[in-house]
Formats: sequence, C-alpha cells, structure tokens
Amino acid sequence: MYDACMSDTPKYRNRLLQETSPYLLQHAHNPVDWYPWGEEALARAKAENKPILLSIGYSACHWCHVMERESFENPDIAKIMNEHFINIKVDREERPDLDDIYQKSAQAFMRRGGGWPLTVFLTPDQEPFWGGTYFPPTPRYGMPGFPEVLLGVAEAYTKEHEQVQQNVHKVKAGLQHISSPQPSTDPLTEELLDGAVKDLSSFYEPVHGGFGDAPKFPTPPPFHALLRQFARTKDPPPLDMTLHSLWKMGAGGIYDHIGGGFHRYSTDGQWLVPHFEKMLYDNAQLVRLYLDGWRLSREPRFKQVVEETLAYIRREMVHPDGGFYTAQDADSEGHEGKYFVWDQTEIKAVLGSDLGEIFCRVYDITDHGNFEGKNIPNLIHANGRVVFTPSHPSGAPIAPQAAMGHEGEGERLIAEARRKLLEVRERRVKPLRDEKILTSWNGLMISGVLDAYQTLGRPTYLEMAEKALGFLLERAYKNGRLFRTVTGGIGKLNGYLDDYAFLSAALIDAFEATAKPTYLDKARELTAVMVEQFWDPQTGGCFFTGKDHESLLQRMKTGEDSAIPSGNAVATMNFLRLYFYTGEQPYLDKAEQTLRLFRTHMDQNPFGMASMLCALDFYLSKPKEIVLVGKRDTPEMKDLLAKIASRYVPNKTLVLADGTGSGYVPAAAKGKTAIDGKPTAYVCHNFTCSQPATDWETLEKLL
Repeated sequence: MYDACMSDTPKYRNRLLQETSPYLLQHAHNPVDWYPWGEEALARAKAENKPILLSIGYSACHWCHVMERESFENPDIAKIMNEHFINIKVDREERPDLDDIYQKSAQAFMRRGGGWPLTVFLTPDQEPFWGGTYFPPTPRYGMPGFPEVLLGVAEAYTKEHEQVQQNVHKVKAGLQHISSPQPSTDPLTEELLDGAVKDLSSFYEPVHGGFGDAPKFPTPPPFHALLRQFARTKDPPPLDMTLHSLWKMGAGGIYDHIGGGFHRYSTDGQWLVPHFEKMLYDNAQLVRLYLDGWRLSREPRFKQVVEETLAYIRREMVHPDGGFYTAQDADSEGHEGKYFVWDQTEIKAVLGSDLGEIFCRVYDITDHGNFEGKNIPNLIHANGRVVFTPSHPSGAPIAPQAAMGHEGEGERLIAEARRKLLEVRERRVKPLRDEKILTSWNGLMISGVLDAYQTLGRPTYLEMAEKALGFLLERAYKNGRLFRTVTGGIGKLNGYLDDYAFLSAALIDAFEATAKPTYLDKARELTAVMVEQFWDPQTGGCFFTGKDHESLLQRMKTGEDSAIPSGNAVATMNFLRLYFYTGEQPYLDKAEQTLRLFRTHMDQNPFGMASMLCALDFYLSKPKEIVLVGKRDTPEMKDLLAKIASRYVPNKTLVLADGTGSGYVPAAAKGKTAIDGKPTAYVCHNFTCSQPATDWETLEKLL
C-alpha cells in the first residue's frame, strides 16, 4: 500500500491519507502499512491469520512523536511490522472506546499505569495478548528495543498458542469484572463523603499542593469534592488544601505565564517543568475550579488565571464558526517546549535592561536556566505573591508588595512586559494544533465559559459559549443522534456517553445562564437519546457505547474519572438537575440507581470516583432551588444574578421567571410573583420555599 513517488513528493503513502484526524495524517507517509481501525484491517488479519499491532496515540503527545521518528519512520523496523503484523493506528480522542479497552488490557500486562503511545498486540478476533506503551528503537531505559519486541511477539503468536490464549482469557476476565459493577444495598449517606475526604486528605501533598508525587496532574474533580465538603461542614482543611494547590499550580511553569492557559501536567513535584501540550479539557475544568477558588477567597490572582486562560482559548482554540479545537502540541520545530521557553538575553532585548531585569527576577529567568539551559517563566519562589523592589526605569520607586492581579504600578509594568513577550512569541513557529472538534470536550469548555460569564459578567463569554453550542447543534447533531467529532465541518463517528452527558450538562448550564427554555428542552431531548442508547436496564448506569455501536471485545461501563470526569457521573448530575427542574420522577430514579451501582467504588477509590462523589453530595444535600421573578435585562436583576453567581453555592438550580407564567415555568417557580415591581427571589430547599426576598442582604442569608 506504500510506494515510492517522485522526488518532490513523500516517498511513502499508506491508507491513513484518507483520514481526517491530524494524528492519523501525521503517520500517512510512514513506511508502515498502516490501516485505520475498520473492517478492511480486521478482515485481512483473519484471512491471513496475522496478529494485529494496534498503536494508539494523539496529536499533542510528545512520546508518540518520538516513537514515530525513531521507529515508524524507520524502513527496517517498518519492514518487520509489515511482514509479521496487520498494523492499525488509532487516534484515542476519536475512539476513546478502543483506547479504554486496550489501555486497561495493557495495564494488566505491565502491572502499572498505562499511557501513550499505547502498543498492544491482538489476535485477529481483537483479543489482546500482550502490550506496553513506548518502546525505543534499540535497548535503553531498561527496555528492550522495538524490533526485538516485534520479533518476540510474532514468534510467541505462532509458537506459543497456549500462553497467548491464557493471556487473552486473563484480560477478558478482567475487563468483564471492571465493566460489571453490582448495586450496593448499603445506604447512601454523608459518612461516605466524610470517608472519601479523609482518604483524599491522606493523599494530599502539603508542600507544593496537589495529590501524590511527580508526575503531577492538575486534576480538578478531587478538589471539587474537597470544596463541597467545606461547604457542607465548614471544616477549613479541605478549603485550605484546595486554595494552596491553586496558588501553587498557578505559580508553576505548568501555567503559561506569558500566554495564559495550563499545560497537561508537571514532570516534577513543584509544578515547574510541564509536558508542554495544552489540552482543551484541562483548561475547561481548571477555569471552573479557579472560579470556585475566587468565589471562596476573593483572591484576585485566581480571577486573573481564569481571564488569561479564556483569553488564550479565544486567541488560539476557537474555530471561526464557534467550536473549540482539541489541543496544541508539546513540540515545535522538533523540540519539546521550544515555543514556550526563553533565554535571559532575549527577554532583556525585548524589554530593555531595566524592565528585563525586573521581569527576570520576578519570573525566575536566569543565565543557566531551569529547563535544558532555557527558562520556563514561573512564580514558584514568589510563593504566589510578587514583591517589586527595584526602581521604575524612570527612576520612580515601584510600590512594594504589589500582589499579582492587583492594580498598581508594579503590576501594570509586569502586565505590559508579558504583553510584549507574547507579541514576540507569537512570531515563533507555533506547535501543531489539532483542529478536531470533539463534542464532549466542547461541552466541558462551554460549561466553563458559561460559569465565567455568570460569575464575571463578561458578555463576550456568553457570546463565545452560545456560538459554540450553535456550532455543535448544527454540525454534530443529526437525525436525533450525536457525532463524536466534527472535522472540516463534517460530523463523523458515533457519539459516546461522554458526548451526550457533557453536551447535555452544557445545555443545562446555558439554560441557567440565559433563561432560554430551548436550551433545557434540548438537554432533555439529548438525555432521552442517551437513556435509550446507553442506559443499562438490568443494573442501572450507562454503558460507554450505544446499543447500536459496533461490537467490540467488551462493552465497558465504569464510573471512574480519567483525565475528564466520568460520563456516568456527569449523567447522574444531569438526572438530578433535570429532576429538580421538572419534578419528573424517572430522572431521580436513574440518578439513585447509578449512585447505588457505584457506591462500593466510591468507598474504595474516592480519588478516581471524585465526580461521582460530587453527584452524591448534590443528591444528599439537595439543591437550593433559586427562583428569580422579574425582567432579566433590568440593572437590578443583573446585579442580583451577578451576586448569586459570585457566591459559592455548589448545589443549586437557578430559574428566571418573568412573572407572567409564559415560557418555561418549572415546578419550583409556579405561582411565584414579583413584589412591588422589584426583582424578587425565592429560595426553595427540601420541599420548603422561603418568603420572597427583594434585597441582596436577605437573599444572601438564604444561600
């Protein structure tokens, strides 16, 4: 399938040329005879009785690029692959179903966590019998060379049939166990939340924040569980742990201090050196976490991080028609992080010696560097606060102890310096951007942008969110079904549980942000399709794939978070919110069934089940049902909405009724009227509604 071409065209071509995924297209000129996942490859494997080499990665993955350069572009290694295997390349972002199955399979062989690139060997019946992640081209890092691995696996497949079958049986049994949680009869109580927070606290790293040691991921769901515990018990440690971590993450090099936004994770324990790829889902989740941090602390730095992150998203990650792109690569010009790092001399050349000296002192920029001889700007040694002591270049002293995010001469100077450096950085060769638009990740980002709109009151945020929603509903939703991805304006691949759950959540958020009933109607419509396609009527909970999805090795059903929240957890939260909006019992029944299904897992693995624990907190606490009666566009109503959004009330529903009874009027809003023509608030909780409140002081006490 690959052939030599004219000298001015690539030497090799394979079937991936017909794909739309940037990751697959990156491999379209490898000498490897790659197939995309599909019937052609699977049929050939059966016809020739050849094992399948399944390679899974994604476009922003640094080590995926390394393995491609070292092995997949090597004609000698490709020759071994083509002779002994049917080679299939998969984009894990397009096919998370395959990634989940074979990631868990490889972990059984490796007896440790997985990752990307993922390399798994399958029988022609798609059954995994061995696997790993990255393999070097020659033995190093204590690992065998990839050619040695290939020849060993090929020989084992032909000569050690019994061992291959034992491996297959072991993995299939494990997958079956993982995907068959059983409902618990133990009660759903607050003790479960208390125990989870105790376990999370023991896993917390108190010096630099976050959980565990290096590598360190800025994982939001456990922090949301901690903040809910603080809201429920008023016990300070969960709040302190979260705010401390937000400081540390926002000070580290994992945060892009020049351009805004977070990199994927930190390779060290103090958040200094990241893997430089930027993923949409990380930034979507961290926007909401930092907004919660701001609500609870009023710390300007947290608000600044939100605004800079959304400025980055708006600048780099928005399709002209409104959807959000997937990721930016770690590498540019063949080097990881090259786009993001600096020399001290370059900074002083851009800023001048005086301001350059100040900037370098503040952001830890030195001659010798903090990353491979270069510098990653960071505020780690500033401990979240920046103290300016040198003089202004004009000779005037800079105000001491000017805090990052506060107005003042020091902050104004540093902001101007960052702006100039960003201008220069924009002229560099940028990392590759993956321009797939994934429905689920877009749902997460829309929810984050809507949260920022409600909290900070920026109309541009609402415009950004509504445009993205319109894009998805037009391009990713056809004939009552969702597509997983939109590339080149065209929807493709079946939507998964995450796609339905996250987009439904975004629509509910849009209803709360705008009071437009069409958003709630569409959320209910999508949820109905989700139930019809994914719900398990036997034990409850949702499968990851729809009932008319292609048949795979295992139909997975789990409640654990990964890099994104669990689809079952988000679906459960949607059920609960929809129940309180509509009063329709089936929503509550399905939420309870799902919580009971994963109760044991919540008890045993609170870190992995943090999103489900947040849904449990909502269920046990019951939301404050806030009904506002009056005209949305009056200054008084806008002020009231802004004040509600600026308070940390994790369990709430919000309805705006015009008092005429027209439009959508949920159960809690029926019969509510405005008092003396003023915007009037009612707060209902646990089947009891408050007296009407027309001033913030009264309403604040009710919240």
